Amino acid sequence: MRTKPKILVVGSFVMDVIATTERVPHSGQTVYGKSFHTAPGGKGANQALQCARLGAQVTMVGCVGDDLFGRELLETPRAAGVDLSHVLVRPGVSSGVGHVTLEVTEHTAQNRIVVIPGANRTLTVEEVSWIQDCVGAYDMVLLQLEVPLEVNRAVARWAKDAGVPVMLNPAPATDLDDELLSLVTYLTPNEQEASVETGLPLRMDARGIQRDDLKQIAAALWAKGVENVIITLGGSGSAVVGASAIRYIPCVKMDHVADPTAAGDSFVGALAVGLTAGLSQEQALAFASHTAAITVSRMGAMPSLPTLEEVRALLRERNYTGFDPAILDTLQS
Repeated sequence: MRTKPKILVVGSFVMDVIATTERVPHSGQTVYGKSFHTAPGGKGANQALQCARLGAQVTMVGCVGDDLFGRELLETPRAAGVDLSHVLVRPGVSSGVGHVTLEVTEHTAQNRIVVIPGANRTLTVEEVSWIQDCVGAYDMVLLQLEVPLEVNRAVARWAKDAGVPVMLNPAPATDLDDELLSLVTYLTPNEQEASVETGLPLRMDARGIQRDDLKQIAAALWAKGVENVIITLGGSGSAVVGASAIRYIPCVKMDHVADPTAAGDSFVGALAVGLTAGLSQEQALAFASHTAAITVSRMGAMPSLPTLEEVRALLRERNYTGFDPAILDTLQS
């Protein structure tokens, strides 16, 4: 009998401060906004919370400041059962903050985000060195780029040496060294991140993303040692680029897009849970697409992330039959 998957997330905590407007101002211009609110987030914490809400056993490693935001950032993951015993509280340092401008129209929303890393960038390899001795107990390690690269590199090396798959969500977009990429089992960039990482264009034509561009980007990443390249394409879904073919997983559309802020984190967390729960890659991607669809229909980062039962309900509503839903029963036990 399968047990609940165990997932280790090393990443960031960020408090999002969100201004909603109907029109983003140009340089030197002032516009009125519609609303303002705060919501806990951070790519690592979002992914950890999504994994936990979908039924995985999750351990989160990261760093917050000794301030009000730091205390608030821990509340929601703790309530979902995420193990936060390895999260450090840094005196005299501010917690990470994300400044989000959300442009909302009748049917959709677009965001612009500035992240101030704060305590997240103070995490050291020495402080996570305990992972080397116990990483073999996990089914997958999730990494992003809002903590120091040397931390990611060390954790990925320990995981690979222990035979544990590593999923790297290379966001925010930045240049990555070949050593880190050679340790990655699943790389999950969006189209912009994939282009930045390889220095290759990813162009659109009348039929959507150009397949030749996808193949060239994937080939460049394979050459660096990445085993699986999965590129998320926003409203166009996602693409798994293989040596001989490209498989597209369609986006699951919702009637209204409220806030896309945590969509990528929701997708990545659900993909990790699906793969470790026994779904095939294509099934796990469909599971992730349904999960992210719910996320974009709600406001905020952590507040928008759905539970397993909500995702199962959407799978039933959309008559998805790509896998036996009983496969997910272990996640609810």
